[in-house]
Amino acid sequence: MDAFYDHYREFLLEFGESRKMVLSTSEKDRVSSRMMSVVQINGVFYFQTDRTMKKYRQLKSNPHVALCIDNIQLEGVCKELGHPLRHAGFCDAYRRCFKSSFEAYTALEDERLFAVEPILIERWLYIDKVPYVELFDVKAQEYRLHKYGGK
Repeated sequence: MDAFYDHYREFLLEFGESRKMVLSTSEKDRVSSRMMSVVQINGVFYFQTDRTMKKYRQLKSNPHVALCIDNIQLEGVCKELGHPLRHAGFCDAYRRCFKSSFEAYTALEDERLFAVEPILIERWLYIDKVPYVELFDVKAQEYRLHKYGGK
């Protein structure tokens, strides 16, 4: 039994196919955040954006990003994959999960698809009302769960 893979698979199943998440990007020490419609396919997190947007410029300048929702913080490296319509798996998931956004934006000429490969995922859990921090070091393939001690 491999603790990392078992817990990571369970986490991805709980996360599900999609979420609206906060994406944080930075360029030259300026950080910005915005809500994004994100789909998760086999442990990779995908979103689309227009290449005229500030976040696009920031992603091209610095591919290190953070995604956040509820009690989950994900740090990763972002890579541009080209126009979203060239990626059927993404389009199927995005259409299913975010139909109105798919219809409004995906076919636009300047729209681009990005994939976030997670490096580190942190999730706060409460077990019997006691706070714990669950950590997935995806790069090192290590799993840790520790009781929060306030230090």
